[in-house]
Amino acid sequence: MIEKPEKPLVLFGINPVLEKLKSSPDQVFELMIVKGRGGGMRLGSVVEEARRRGLPVHYVDEHKLDLLTGGGSHQGIAASVAPFSYLPFADLLQALRSVTEERVLVLDGLTDPRNFGALLRSAEGAGVHHVVIPKDRSVGVTPVVAKTSAGAINYLKIHRVSNLNRAILALKEAGCWIAGLDAEAPECFYDRLFPEKLAIILGSEGKGIRPLIRRECDFLVSIPMLGQVASLNVAVAGGIFLYELVRQRSRGLSRPSG
Repeated sequence: MIEKPEKPLVLFGINPVLEKLKSSPDQVFELMIVKGRGGGMRLGSVVEEARRRGLPVHYVDEHKLDLLTGGGSHQGIAASVAPFSYLPFADLLQALRSVTEERVLVLDGLTDPRNFGALLRSAEGAGVHHVVIPKDRSVGVTPVVAKTSAGAINYLKIHRVSNLNRAILALKEAGCWIAGLDAEAPECFYDRLFPEKLAIILGSEGKGIRPLIRRECDFLVSIPMLGQVASLNVAVAGGIFLYELVRQRSRGLSRPSG
């Protein structure tokens, strides 16, 4: 069953609002624009798109928009949209059984919305279609996540599960190999060819992947660090890993799953 939060979501920023208008215009209720804000051609194109679709456009004081967006960098525009709907995890399992190649991003306890949004942006750009997050002790889709993702939330299938460990076991049964990115792992991720059907696990900002989840990984790999700083921000590390997978795929280096 699809989860539907009760409150509408307030998207803000030119890119997130425009991408929502393009991908799901039926889920946009209204646009709010700061009075007197020039905004240039980009803001004007969003307003034009909204009016073309017959959506109401209201001009409001900047203070009101600041309050609605929690002081976020709204660029003079916000939209009231339908609540974000997480997709059933069962749909992902069914899809996996019918393909030989797929990448799934699994996030274990990520709590920073900006890191989450940045990872979603990288994942969408790297051709990932599915993202799995836990319900508890983890950030969900918020206006800040939507803004940081630059609209990528509109093109990803995000699944929220009550038990991440059981979800990973189910991914294995559906044919996925499990790769965890761990700063302490002795194997460098450049030294391994990854299977075509793969779930990539990233841990929380401070503690990384939990031991229970780490034990379920078929591979634990790290990113080489040549400087004095011991680790990378999780969003940066995740982006590097995802694009190494893109490189392997584009050069035909990925090995068949199974």
